[in-house]
Amino acid sequence: MDKKHPELEQIVNFLTSINIKVVETVIPETTFLPGLHLGPNTIFVDFSKLKYPGDLLHEAGHIAVTTPTQRELIGTENMPEEWPTQGDEIAAILWSYAALNHLNLPTEFVFHENGYKGSSEWFIENFTNGRYMGLPLLQWFGMAHSNDDVSNYNKPAFPAMQNWLRPE
Repeated sequence: MDKKHPELEQIVNFLTSINIKVVETVIPETTFLPGLHLGPNTIFVDFSKLKYPGDLLHEAGHIAVTTPTQRELIGTENMPEEWPTQGDEIAAILWSYAALNHLNLPTEFVFHENGYKGSSEWFIENFTNGRYMGLPLLQWFGMAHSNDDVSNYNKPAFPAMQNWLRPE
């Protein structure tokens, strides 16, 4: 594990605790995010190539917001070609924000200046001000609650999570 980023051990322990496997391996090919490759309910990590450690949480978000049946198909030829959808992407972004809050990491850890097609500052500004685009998706997936749920059902509001993995 990369000793330059002590947060990685915390992240790997968290992901393991919510049943997302993290497997350290050598990734010989170029990948969309350096040092990361997804498989069935698994993130393969080449720590020597991992450029931004926060990307690990974003990729975990993709696994987490996918249905249990499809989680087992990630990285296989049986996974629908359109995965992840734009909705999945939005939900994964918001999930990664909840995860970094849970882990007490700075927002910039995931939303670094070289990510999110130049929109990192926009995400940081919105999320830190309680504007959670995509929250209705996480609610619909059975993963999080809104402020209305707090008053109506006495449930903790996002960024607290009801479920870290999308139930069926």
